[in-house]
Amino acid sequence: MLCQFSFSNFRSYRDNTVFDFQASNVAEYKESLINTDKASDLLPVSVIYGPNGGGKTNLLAALSCVISLVVGPVKDFEKTQNHFVIQQRVELMPYMFDDISSNEPTSFELFFRVKDNEYRYNISLSDGVIVEESLYKKIIGAKKSALIFTRENSSINIGQSIGKKKINTDVNVKMPFISFLAINYSIEVIQEAMSWFESCIIRSYANPMVERQMLLMENEASKKLLIDMMNDMGIAISDYRYDEKREEFFLQRKIGDKVYDLSFVNESDGTKKLFAALPVIILALNEGRLLIVDELDAKLHPMLLRYVIKLFTNKKSNKKGAQLLFTSHDMATMKNTIFRRDEIWFAALNEDNSSEIYSLYDIRRDDNEHVNNTAAYDKQYMEGRYGADPYMRNILNWE
Repeated sequence: MLCQFSFSNFRSYRDNTVFDFQASNVAEYKESLINTDKASDLLPVSVIYGPNGGGKTNLLAALSCVISLVVGPVKDFEKTQNHFVIQQRVELMPYMFDDISSNEPTSFELFFRVKDNEYRYNISLSDGVIVEESLYKKIIGAKKSALIFTRENSSINIGQSIGKKKINTDVNVKMPFISFLAINYSIEVIQEAMSWFESCIIRSYANPMVERQMLLMENEASKKLLIDMMNDMGIAISDYRYDEKREEFFLQRKIGDKVYDLSFVNESDGTKKLFAALPVIILALNEGRLLIVDELDAKLHPMLLRYVIKLFTNKKSNKKGAQLLFTSHDMATMKNTIFRRDEIWFAALNEDNSSEIYSLYDIRRDDNEHVNNTAAYDKQYMEGRYGADPYMRNILNWE
């Protein structure tokens, strides 16, 4: 489970930026939180709103970049432990709109939990060369962290937990040391940390090709669940099949006693989107994974988007602590009946033309109080009260 992610000098983000999955002390929807003994509660879902060009996609790209950076080499050597689901690797690009940042390192830091442990991983790179890297672990609830390793340029210091092993520290300057260890050694703490990176699912529905990338269910129970969910969403299918001779995929509908096949290419855009998205959603829920999705709302009716969100906020469907992080332009779901205030985030350009993020709970009214949890979030957002100007003020004031 992801606790916190911070980064700096990546694409439109120049300054240190912190995104938090740790729950704030708010009253609403406490029953949806992911609870861990002796640790802060975590949010099951977070959404990022904001204008085009404000930095929503770049925030997800930063998280996707560090995940693909770590897992990529392990996957290339076919050493992954889990089915790694990523659309494409995200290239590292520093902030380019000043004379300093393009020559400075890009840094990432992650806090995440696996079983009874919490990990802190940090990596900084300049022109693809790793200048700093570290991994720490602590038992949840403990005060002190144990050093797994630290790296500064070519110097690597190995902690006592793995220091007894004969480990080669002569590593390629562009290879993360955590990846190197996962590829070449069987070390329990490294395998556990890597299992979290590998469990992350990354999707971008800004690219229509993703709707053709289907992860079909391998067992009957998961297949039945997928069909049931499609039916719950109003898309009445009875089965699906792949015709190897014709190399064509079909959704099946039973009308009366007769079964009809309809080629997938002839289905509506919304049906294609759902059939591509639901298998990864089911995978995330079944295995407690983090699902990162750009433009989850694309081609989805607001009620269907609400259905997906509820799958993560309802503990009956989300028993393993899965998390959903997505971007959206859909105002119909920016409601106090759907989200906690700390689950709604905004990304926008500041006066220096660099992106910044903040949660709805961080915003203060004129009286210095938090936005009330009974407020009409969508209406106030469209009025420009939350800073991430959705252009509506300019339209209303047009002369």
